[in-house]
Amino acid sequence: MMIKKIVLISFFLCCFFSCSKGVGEEEVYAPISAPLEIPTLFKNLIISPIIPFNNPQTVEGISLGKKLFFDPILSADNRQSCSSCHDPKFAFTDDKQFSEGIDGRFGNRNSMPLFNLAWNYDEKFFWDGRSNGLQKQALEPVKDPVEMHNTWVNAMESLQNNSEYPELFFAAFGTRKIDSVLVTKAIAQFERTLISSNSKFDQYLLGTATLTSSELNGFNVFMDETKGDCFHCHGSDKNPLWTDNSFHNNGLDALITDIGRAKVTGDPTDNGKFKSPSLRNLAFTAPYMHDGRFSTLEEVINHYSEGLKNSPTIDPLMKKVSSGGVQLTTQEKTDLKAFLLSLSDSEFISNPAFQE
Repeated sequence: MMIKKIVLISFFLCCFFSCSKGVGEEEVYAPISAPLEIPTLFKNLIISPIIPFNNPQTVEGISLGKKLFFDPILSADNRQSCSSCHDPKFAFTDDKQFSEGIDGRFGNRNSMPLFNLAWNYDEKFFWDGRSNGLQKQALEPVKDPVEMHNTWVNAMESLQNNSEYPELFFAAFGTRKIDSVLVTKAIAQFERTLISSNSKFDQYLLGTATLTSSELNGFNVFMDETKGDCFHCHGSDKNPLWTDNSFHNNGLDALITDIGRAKVTGDPTDNGKFKSPSLRNLAFTAPYMHDGRFSTLEEVINHYSEGLKNSPTIDPLMKKVSSGGVQLTTQEKTDLKAFLLSLSDSEFISNPAFQE
């Protein structure tokens, strides 16, 4: 009889611990590491991808970030997502001068394209650099009255009550309690994967493509300090980011109405300064400049050639401002445009990993 009792007790104990272990296994938080694949041309950069130690890249985090990026659930009326203003087919901008928010209101800055963000060495985002880091940048559109016009309290409640998101957050971060920090961490992980590195010019540098004579001449105009003199702000064949990630007054206006960087720093010497955008993917990212004033590359080139306007804070790199610009010939303009278009990466805008 005693033996039977011991056997029964042992049986129930085994069942109890087996069941407990099963439940425990369901709760295991074990995200899969997903390091960024560094393009060959990027390996010589003096900086490595900037990835916060408390937000490493994981398969689950990237997947969640992608879902959040394309989901209008973060907006007040469930109609607008991050992708509304950052569309993959336009290299993650929106083909408009100014983006429209959920209430039909328009901003006053052009939507910036999104790629190679992990190499933004100063971690200052937006045209005026007002956000330090990708995660902080992602906080603003949700609560901006001109954009998603929501509150983070409402956005988190929508996510928490959703049938999918609590489990996805557990898989990515080990908790089903959703907050704005985790939302922006996930979005930042996805955005860091948006790497553009396969333009025709990239292929030329790698020895797998040939440039036309016009494209080569355009590159020479770009690099020549007596002609285009573009490389100081926008990189070179040695800087595949094609931006210096810094802020400049590039002679757009004699009378500055949008003070740009100065609104952030409070320094009047920053009046009219805006972040240099990358020259990658110009074939897809019109219109151009912080306010989208130029519809075509021809207009951009004409600005630097004969349209510069002097002002107290104009960048010293605008050396020919007294004569209106660098005064390119018609052929030099044509060649420069050909080179600039060779920096566009068709594979990037059609990459299935970046599509909804």
